[in-house]
Amino acid sequence: MQINLQGKNMELTEAIKDYILKRVTNLEKLLSGIEAKQGKVMVNFEVSKSTNHHRSGRFFHADCLIKIDGREFYSGVDADDLYVAIDEVKETLFNDIRKNKDRRQTLFKRGAASIKKMMKGLSKRNPFTSKY
Repeated sequence: MQINLQGKNMELTEAIKDYILKRVTNLEKLLSGIEAKQGKVMVNFEVSKSTNHHRSGRFFHADCLIKIDGREFYSGVDADDLYVAIDEVKETLFNDIRKNKDRRQTLFKRGAASIKKMMKGLSKRNPFTSKY
């Protein structure tokens, strides 16, 4: 897994870098299976401060783009606290990746069940063309 960190209008301290890497490696539970199959995973994480003169409001921004074998997952959040923004980005990406994984597995199982019915002779429907 390749991780690129970038900071705009602010300095990336070691504490921020460690926190981001800790959150991204929590996503590795989902991404480790992809890497085991020789897949490519690339993570671009960007944190920024939208302005330097405001004292309150949502002025921390966190963006993350994860590319997994041609599929892209993106999340961007504005928050009062930088660490809260990073956590929200991680949760959003975790849910999106898990939902996509579950969807692919469901479609595969449904197609396999349809082919099994066709092979047994219970259904005359062709699962590839959806015609009887």
